[in-house]
Amino acid sequence: MSGSLWLKPPATTPPLPEVPRPGRRTPPAPAAGRPASAPAPAGPGTAADPLDELAERLDAFVAAAVHPDEIAALLESDGMTDDHIRLTYGRNDSFTLAEDLYARVERRHPEPPRRRDAGPPWSEGLGGCLLRGIVFALPGLAYVLAGPLLAGPPGRYGLPSGTVPLLAGALTGWVWNQALSHRAHTWLGLGDRAAAARALLTGAPAGALAGTAVALATARAGELPAAVFAAGQSLYLAAATVLLVLGRERALLAALLPLLGALPAFRWDLPEPLRAGLPALSLAAAVLVAARALRPGTARGAAGRGGPPLAGSAPYGLFGLGSGVLVLHAGLGDSLAAGTGAVIALTLSMGPAEWLLHRFRGGSLARLRTLTTARAFRRAVTGTLLRCLGGYLAVLLALTLAATLAWPGAPWPTPERLLVLLLVGTVLWLGLLLQSFGAVTGAAAVCLLAAAAQTLAPAAGPLAAGGAAAVLAVLSRALLVRPTAHRP
Repeated sequence: MSGSLWLKPPATTPPLPEVPRPGRRTPPAPAAGRPASAPAPAGPGTAADPLDELAERLDAFVAAAVHPDEIAALLESDGMTDDHIRLTYGRNDSFTLAEDLYARVERRHPEPPRRRDAGPPWSEGLGGCLLRGIVFALPGLAYVLAGPLLAGPPGRYGLPSGTVPLLAGALTGWVWNQALSHRAHTWLGLGDRAAAARALLTGAPAGALAGTAVALATARAGELPAAVFAAGQSLYLAAATVLLVLGRERALLAALLPLLGALPAFRWDLPEPLRAGLPALSLAAAVLVAARALRPGTARGAAGRGGPPLAGSAPYGLFGLGSGVLVLHAGLGDSLAAGTGAVIALTLSMGPAEWLLHRFRGGSLARLRTLTTARAFRRAVTGTLLRCLGGYLAVLLALTLAATLAWPGAPWPTPERLLVLLLVGTVLWLGLLLQSFGAVTGAAAVCLLAAAAQTLAPAAGPLAAGGAAAVLAVLSRALLVRPTAHRP
């Protein structure tokens, strides 16, 4: 598959409000003849209730809390021990104190602060997401143009000639660029665009070289044209990663416009110079635009300081590997022609999938500001999760049927193939959802296990994809029903 999946990491959590630490307050000495535990009589000059002062100090945080446990976690994280709580506030522990604070402060869920030039939190226009879906799918027309140029004797594993180096190069680029895009997005999240450009400037060429090397290493006799095409594919994936991470989708779309010349190839034979020239023109345009976008990375000092650890991006690459193998199995199946519609549908669906991810996060934040009990929040988030996932699967099914009708000679998908496709779509969407909340390690592990099972036993495709979908559904609900997971 020529596209890839790019999501920005979740925003960092704002600092917590200051709370009293042990030793900041000395409890008043008890009056003579009165037990230390007895309350002091009210009167002029009596000190204010420490609990009232704490409630006033933490008013904004407590008012927005959905459950007392959120307040208890704040108190404990700030070093308030049970002994300090008993001495200062007369409560047994942090949980009892949190319950009293929760009961004292009225629930208020203010809108999060917004920049003047920014939209609502986690908002993303449908048009922008659909644009990325089209950008992911358009490179597939290069295969239509170059198909006759890559034709040869039957290849390995019953696949057409050159399929193995093409898939090996694409999968290598997918894995590398997933990890690279996460690292660059991390720099962007730190507000250092020059450092992000520097990371892309060094990482993108390395990824192109890695994809080319793998394609050449897996090519056999007679597959040199496919290996050359795979080298161009690797170079394109590197340039596309740069432009998508830096938000240059429109520039990438303009670079891909020459590939629309493949549309007549569905019905007529085109001259070989035209078949080779159109993909080469798009590739050159994408590389030139990407090189121009990377100019800030050439500045002295860009990414010169210590940045995020490289190991933090590895799970994103592993998730790309697992999901990529699952997509390839869904596209190949028992017939390459039968899987064409599935690959096109999965690629195009990445735009709506991203939009629905934003919709889920926006809806969850809205529920966090309006609901006052943890039970109501769990029910609301579960309902939103089911609606967004169901909407994505409906879009994926519609795109599959439309692509099958539009692709010449593509057979109608069987119920089993449709089931596998929807299960793979569930795995992809839930994996991307967990990835956007920072829980990428679990998603990567599940995808890798499912991909390994399907590779070792291709007949177990529905079982492997179904098991992965079920596990990711359980992980998603367990994580996302917790209010603290949605704090902006």
